[in-house]
Amino acid sequence: MSRFCSHDRVTFQAETGAMSKTRTKKIGLEKDVRFYQQLPALAKENGQSRRFLLEKALEHYLQFVVPSHSTVRPEVMSHFRRSTDKNRKLH
Repeated sequence: MSRFCSHDRVTFQAETGAMSKTRTKKIGLEKDVRFYQQLPALAKENGQSRRFLLEKALEHYLQFVVPSHSTVRPEVMSHFRRSTDKNRKLH
């Protein structure tokens, strides 16, 4: 059973000098131990928190990986069209 808690977090954006309020949700995750063991060292090496790294990984996954699963890369579609045109001539 997972527990979810909502929190507001105020962050400072150095680029713009603006303060922003971000709504956060605390979740408990079961993680692959191999990946989780790498997290503290990576965070320390980059001067970041584990939380920040996990948030960025989730953001990247939702922004880039998920949409790519529902679309076909242009080069694949181009190859498919060429193949279809070529095979159409055979019939």
